[in-house]
Amino acid sequence: MEQTKCLIIGSGPAGYTAAIYASRANLSPVLYEGIEPGGQLTTTTEIENFPGYPEGITGTAMMEDLKRQAQRFGADVRFGIVTNIDFDVRPFVVTIDGEKQIEAETLIVATGASAKYLGLESEAKFRGMGVSACATCDGFFYRKQDVAVVGGGDTACEEATYLASICKQVYLIVRKPFLRASKAMQERVFNTPNIKVMFEYNTVEVLGDEDGVTGALLQHSSGEQTTIDITGFFLAIGHHPNTELFKGKLELDAEGYIKTVPGTSKTNIEGVFAAGDVKDPHYRQAITAAGSGCIAALDCERYLLSK
Repeated sequence: MEQTKCLIIGSGPAGYTAAIYASRANLSPVLYEGIEPGGQLTTTTEIENFPGYPEGITGTAMMEDLKRQAQRFGADVRFGIVTNIDFDVRPFVVTIDGEKQIEAETLIVATGASAKYLGLESEAKFRGMGVSACATCDGFFYRKQDVAVVGGGDTACEEATYLASICKQVYLIVRKPFLRASKAMQERVFNTPNIKVMFEYNTVEVLGDEDGVTGALLQHSSGEQTTIDITGFFLAIGHHPNTELFKGKLELDAEGYIKTVPGTSKTNIEGVFAAGDVKDPHYRQAITAAGSGCIAALDCERYLLSK
């Protein structure tokens, strides 16, 4: 059976950065990219807030840069999906695509988190062309324009107020007759003049053309329909950490994110480390994911040296 000192599960900024650091530490890491090579950023068009790219860069191009950098130092980057892990043996036995097995002395979990979408066909059609799940990432492209945010919790209110600072008009589409957000966030929303809260509305369809989003068709709980003219449609209805494989094995929080020892990437199982959005329900930025990938690789290296 194939053996490796360090197996990295998942790509994206966290996985690739972990691979760069682990490779430079002569750990000869093996990285399996998972179901979405490059992670969520490959669905983003332009990235302008990642240091080192003064003119901006597409998400796909940036992930290719990180992947090539990892490979330059010797990381073995492979396409494949981890389908099972036996944590009860040492080394860990990892199954790939239900067939191939690898023994790994350490694991770095960087499987990320997936944004929740409404499930509309039109929503998927315009993803990256006006439909986004990250106002902090993409809001800048819609400055001085009209946009909509879907959701009624703290995240939705936070994204709506952020967008209101750079956009002309923000529609906050809430399916319930009230906001679930904290009182402080609610007050901020209601005191922001260019945010219009639309209670008891559901999105029927995202409207657009070959250039991207042009509007949204909404339906009130009474059955009445209305159309709003927008160029940006932002989802803020939560994220789903990709941790199904680790339930009952790694310690997870109430939302399913991997718990780590504060200030480290260490999980409840010795030799298993977590990095990126799979352990981060708060920031979910490329730069924070990359930083945590670095931390995981350094923790991994120190763990192996201690053995």
